Amino acid sequence: MKIFFATDIHGSEICWKKFLNAAAFYKADLVVLGGDVTGKVMVPIVAYPGYWEVSVRGERRRLESREELQETMQQLRDRGSYPAIVTRDELDALSNEHAITQRFNAEMTHSLDRWLDMADGKLRGGSVPCILNGGNDDIFEIDPILESSPAVTFAEGKVIDLGGFTMISMGWTNPTPWDTHREAPEDELAMRIDAIAARVPDMNRTIFNFHAPPYGTGLDEAPELDATMRPTHGGAVMKPVGSTAVREAILRYQPPLSVHGHIHESRGVAKLGRTLTVNPGSSYGDGVLQAALLDINMKNGKVKYVLVNG
Repeated sequence: MKIFFATDIHGSEICWKKFLNAAAFYKADLVVLGGDVTGKVMVPIVAYPGYWEVSVRGERRRLESREELQETMQQLRDRGSYPAIVTRDELDALSNEHAITQRFNAEMTHSLDRWLDMADGKLRGGSVPCILNGGNDDIFEIDPILESSPAVTFAEGKVIDLGGFTMISMGWTNPTPWDTHREAPEDELAMRIDAIAARVPDMNRTIFNFHAPPYGTGLDEAPELDATMRPTHGGAVMKPVGSTAVREAILRYQPPLSVHGHIHESRGVAKLGRTLTVNPGSSYGDGVLQAALLDINMKNGKVKYVLVNG
């Protein structure tokens, strides 16, 4: 069984398209996106009679044609941003956090619906299995959208049959400095893992799909931050920030494979006991899809891997 696993694309449309194309390119039996599917930035584009104005990375642009508008919107989508066309009055109305959140969520869910339409076409109406899960940065409003899509399987808290293997998934992480949507203390993460692990028919033929990487494995190294949330020494000092609950669960249950994301800088592979643990990393901001191609021997459960870029 060949699995294409990627994670943390954070709304990058070009990375989403590459993810969908990977099924055919790598001849994968299924594709899995481990979490942090959606973006974090909305960019207003102000419509005036005959032209539009937008600020991109501090540069003010005047767009004189619909072709320029469409090109700029696609550039923003590919970087993981949500372009929002607004009138001057609508922009002025985005003056408080509640109004901004409402408009952002509307743009995000509209984009996700469009992505799922792409998936339906690329993955032949669900004939190529596609498993998606939320991550700590994903709002809970995406869950019912993913759940209702015929093109993908929403994985959170489920035991998914892969035809001889099973996959269990958890998009929650240990607490971060940014107080994101799906965070919980380590003891709660442990309870979540144990609750779903108890439903696994055979742990020797199970894949863990947990967004948080296991603590202290090299898959969880992130820049150390100072009191102002800035990287110390220009980001040169790294520290482990993964989950102790995830680490302990892997060591206790020893599945053959455990896949993770969350920490973009920590692309790599490590062994915890008998378990192969993988974090393919993320370079979504550059439009690069980092991923792992995982080949599981269905007879003996051994896993071969290749980390890929595209």
